Amino acid sequence: MRRFAFVTVDVFTDRRFGGNPLAVFPDARGLSDAEMQAIAAEFNLSETTFVLPPDDPANTARVRIFNRTSEMPFAGHPNVGTGWVVARQRGGGPAVLRFEEIAGLVEVEVSAATGGDGVVTIAAPQPLTLGETMPVDLLAACVGLAADDVVLDRHAPVVASVGNSFVIAEVTPAALARATPDLAAFRTALAAFPALGPRRLPLYLHAAAGTAGDVAKLRARMFSPLSGTLEDAATGSAATPLAALLLSLDARPRARFDIVQGVEMGRPSLLVCSAWRAADGVRASVGGTCVPVLSGELSL
Repeated sequence: MRRFAFVTVDVFTDRRFGGNPLAVFPDARGLSDAEMQAIAAEFNLSETTFVLPPDDPANTARVRIFNRTSEMPFAGHPNVGTGWVVARQRGGGPAVLRFEEIAGLVEVEVSAATGGDGVVTIAAPQPLTLGETMPVDLLAACVGLAADDVVLDRHAPVVASVGNSFVIAEVTPAALARATPDLAAFRTALAAFPALGPRRLPLYLHAAAGTAGDVAKLRARMFSPLSGTLEDAATGSAATPLAALLLSLDARPRARFDIVQGVEMGRPSLLVCSAWRAADGVRASVGGTCVPVLSGELSL
């Protein structure tokens, strides 16, 4: 019988049972693709990660990320949580890790700012790319809103990516609070708007929540019921293209965005994002803290 150790952590939070839970298998050697997918479905979390030796020994690890139904090229909270787990296993303290993923190389920086456990910040692997715009009425129907709840002053609902694609849309603060995913409407919308591929239509809604000095405060929610995640408590791979998108709309060289997500789920999360202009386009990072929850062993 084969045995595989795992840990779970709550990501983008400083307290247990907040943030976004993640399962990490720190040594996934010997697991097949089908087994990884089955394990992710069994844990029934938004993502589960599997750490493998890197293809290039100059890097730290190869990390594979699975949601309940498929493998993902890149994701935010799985990288932050996996970076936190790997850094602790390496002795804790400051570290720079490099993870090989489908979307590219992900750099993970672990600070020693929180009692030696560290704030973990990841740089998204790709610059901002924008795709098709989604019809407002189609998007609004998916989350039980009216078309005039969608704010169009800065941007239309648009496919945006820095490694993983989302439809990003601004809504009013009141609409954000009452948004409710409608599975039938999602299926109808996917047939009419297949820009993100089969079975995928993740929507990231954001609303303004004020400023603190130079930091823009935002509230956000993410819905992806067609991939098995009715709502996500913290979505770093959506927060980063949001930050990059907002910076692209003005002339600043760099900006910071503090994004609060998961409140309506009872799992409040804080995602600290930065976006900046680079030689190859607008890039972004996201960071936060993690809390350990469970450890155990899976037998196969």
